[in-house]
This record gives sequence, structure tokens and C-alpha cells, in this order.
Amino acid sequence: MASSAARIAKSSGTTMSVEFRPEELELLTSLAADQLFRREFIDPKMPGFRRDTAQLDKAKELVSRLKAVLDGGVRRTLPRIAGR
Repeated sequence: MASSAARIAKSSGTTMSVEFRPEELELLTSLAADQLFRREFIDPKMPGFRRDTAQLDKAKELVSRLKAVLDGGVRRTLPRIAGR
């Protein structure tokens, strides 16, 4: 079931194009940054954790690219909640 919010078009092997509305990309970037923080600072404290530095570096690059896309495009500010 494909969402109308995101259209995925495969092209030339492993490259994919995905279209998101700015607010969707902002949410996705926020979630990815939170997950990256967890993997970098929280997970290493768990017993049996094995660090994958190459994967962590790729994740940091990806989050940086997502943020760059937001900064270069129209960035919608999320509404502030009273008292925060």
C-alpha cells in the first residue's frame, strides 16, 4: 500500500528517489537524529553491545544530508506548545 505522501521511484540499480513534504522530512530527520544519539551514546552502555563504527559514520552522514536538504529548502517551524 503506497502512501500519497511519499512516492518512491527506483532508478539505475541501488539508487532511489523519494519525495517528502517538508514537514515529513523534518519529522523523519528528527527521528533519525534521535536514533543516532541512542546508538552513539546509550546503546554502548548495554551489555554485549558491539559498536559498528562504519555504520555509525554512515548514519551521521545521512542525518547531515537530511538536515542540509531541510536547510536548503523551505523549512517549516513546528508549532510551540504553551509552556515549553
